[in-house]
Amino acid sequence: MSSVRWTERIHNLALAVCRRPETIYAHCDIPCGIYDPHEAQIAALTVIRMDQLIAELAVPAAAAKPEEHAAYASKIARYTAVKEQHAERVKHEIRVIYGDYITADHTAKFPQLPELVFKIFKQASKARQGTSLGDAQELLKLVQEFAEIFWKTKNVAVRRVPSQQKSGGELVVPA
Repeated sequence: MSSVRWTERIHNLALAVCRRPETIYAHCDIPCGIYDPHEAQIAALTVIRMDQLIAELAVPAAAAKPEEHAAYASKIARYTAVKEQHAERVKHEIRVIYGDYITADHTAKFPQLPELVFKIFKQASKARQGTSLGDAQELLKLVQEFAEIFWKTKNVAVRRVPSQQKSGGELVVPA
């Protein structure tokens, strides 16, 4: 290929990359109809577990070796990061279901739903801000309540089963 053709191709590529962006209109959500509050429940259980691990972590004595202080700080940082990620995941999962699945008919039938979602968001934030096991357990309780309503919107009976996780707790699942 001649150098003129290469120069022309590079010029055309530069024009394509550098041109003014065009406005594109598209529907970004695919109406797949696949929604399940299970992930939000697992995320809430993870918040509980991280608070448990933080509570169980022994603070090294002032005279402890620097490595012990570093290991403690590392564990606290990791547990806190995971707790915060999963509290945010609760909010994300609930937000997607509420925004993409819940309809006006659902909120008419379950008028407590908007307030419940608001409480979940606030409780997830509260669980992120501290290490209170009670706050984390309250988050799970609210998410379980949401899960029960979710399945009722589909006319599906539910039951509570042990989570089988180290955090304990239960999961709301279809019966």
